[in-house]
Amino acid sequence: MEVAGSNPASSTFNHTPSILVAFELKKKGYAEKTIAGYAKRLKHLEQNTDINTPETVKAYIANQADWSNPYKESMVNAYGHYVEYYGLTWKKPFYNRPERLPNVPTTEQLNKIIGASGKKYSLVFSILRDTGLRPVELARSCLKNFDLERGLVSPQTAKGGSGRVLKLPASTIAMLKEYIGRQNVGINEKFFPSTDVMSHVWMRIRNRLAKKLAEPELKKYRLYDLRHYYATMLYYRTKDILLVKQQLGHRRIEHTLVYTHLINFQTDEYTCRCAYNLQEATALIEAGFEYVTEMDSVKLFKKRK
Repeated sequence: MEVAGSNPASSTFNHTPSILVAFELKKKGYAEKTIAGYAKRLKHLEQNTDINTPETVKAYIANQADWSNPYKESMVNAYGHYVEYYGLTWKKPFYNRPERLPNVPTTEQLNKIIGASGKKYSLVFSILRDTGLRPVELARSCLKNFDLERGLVSPQTAKGGSGRVLKLPASTIAMLKEYIGRQNVGINEKFFPSTDVMSHVWMRIRNRLAKKLAEPELKKYRLYDLRHYYATMLYYRTKDILLVKQQLGHRRIEHTLVYTHLINFQTDEYTCRCAYNLQEATALIEAGFEYVTEMDSVKLFKKRK
């Protein structure tokens, strides 16, 4: 029997090479969903090209006219793991991924979808809206991740994200307490649906509502767009891209900068307030007002309407 890293052409394993790569990725700690995606792509390459010849694989991917560049990139990344596992050599091709701004629903559109959900999924969607958690981060959460008294959540991060502590509004905490109260939940027990179930329910409710209200544009919003909504609104309120980066758990600012393109501040209208002492200034800052300047010993603040 050959060991991992030997020539796959003469392998006596009963498993296919893509399955062996999947086993290796599992040992490295890759998420199950990520492994499944890589295995699916490698299986396609096994069936349609000489997977042991990198130049042939590169040519096959390049000649798929109906594949988008992001999909070709995902095939290249999957094959890269195959190349590494079997000790092959190649020059990895680069596919330019065109910039695509995320779809961000309006507050009204989100409220319609959340309002049409039952108690359980009103809670799920509200948490995603109010915190910007990735769906997988919520699915992984258990009781120990929540501080119900202070209204905080400390998620188990995904995609190598940074740790963070996020604040939940009182209305969402009330729903969460009621939901937990209806179940016998252990401190380390996961009690939210899987990401696949969340996404399926979101699409079902969204599509049904789009038809009922004759608003087909609702169908373009994905479950993940709740995260985009949170980030966009946070940047809109604070104009602090580093805060948005921190709250999203991004490790690289490049991933956060996209949200600066979604807001047009030139047409903003502002509410102005004056603070005559420290207490009034503190109250305005806590209410989301931004300090502008000081005139005649009076501090001026503004907030977007």
